[in-house]
Amino acid sequence: MARGGMPPPLVEAIAVGRRFGRQTVFRDVSLRAGPGQVHCLIGPNGAGKSTLLRMLGGLTDPTWGTVRVAGLAPSDRRSHELIGWVPPGDRSFYQRLSGLENLAFFARLHGLSRREAQRRGIELLDRVGLGKAARVRVGLYSCGMQKRLAVARALITEPKVLLFDEATHDLDPTGTELVRTLVRELVDGGAAAVWATQRLDELRDFADAVTVLSDGRARFCGPVAELVAHAAKRRYRLRLAERRHEVAPALESLRQCLPGSARIERSACGRDSEFVLSLPGAAVLGDVLAMLTAGGVRVLSCAEARSDIEQALRHLTGAPR
Repeated sequence: MARGGMPPPLVEAIAVGRRFGRQTVFRDVSLRAGPGQVHCLIGPNGAGKSTLLRMLGGLTDPTWGTVRVAGLAPSDRRSHELIGWVPPGDRSFYQRLSGLENLAFFARLHGLSRREAQRRGIELLDRVGLGKAARVRVGLYSCGMQKRLAVARALITEPKVLLFDEATHDLDPTGTELVRTLVRELVDGGAAAVWATQRLDELRDFADAVTVLSDGRARFCGPVAELVAHAAKRRYRLRLAERRHEVAPALESLRQCLPGSARIERSACGRDSEFVLSLPGAAVLGDVLAMLTAGGVRVLSCAEARSDIEQALRHLTGAPR
């Protein structure tokens, strides 16, 4: 057991960096993912998410720093059977072979017998929702189907470490939910997943921890709840029953009562009944709406103008608001 009674991490990067020629992709990045954890990597294009994943999978060596998978260096052959990899593209399959033939081929490379490879392929195709397309040529698969096939291939050896690079990029909502549910089941069974994505919605109710990469460094590493705490303000779009001139006196007096640096102002959309409510992190939306109602302002709808996660990322990376 690791210190503090916690199990040792299945994936660990310690102050790693990578340089290609004179270009440094990132430096001094550290992360850990233990059994039962999904660790998400997010950041702008070119931040190094794919490079870091390839490093964890043993496909790229760090220029400096240390990487361990289940206590082994990724270059150690013993670690290969422990890692399931889902690459970002869909060009790693034999297009003239069926989905089942592809999986059976890769299973044979892992040492399974012909019969075992066939059985494992059928089982995995069913798990990713491709059972009915098992004997269809992969060249006829959609991008989303090939992505699910890549997930199936990553599970051939029942790996303890799962590495996903934009795993749901080409998937429709049904396929996305299927893959995420499958990953969550595997993680709950004791695996660890490192999941690189550009989709911020995948963090909520899925990720256990997140690393934000930007400008060559890790700008944040920790639980999603702590990431959200970095949001400078929360913004909401309000639609009122009354028009601006009708509620102007009430709004002006309420501005004096709003907590902290909260503000309410007319929306830039031009509609006379729409406003933007900005709240600091400590303010409670329900309390502020109750104050508006008590002041005689009827709120017809309230919608988040930008997610708290997006706000936090913009705050951490310095992106324009």
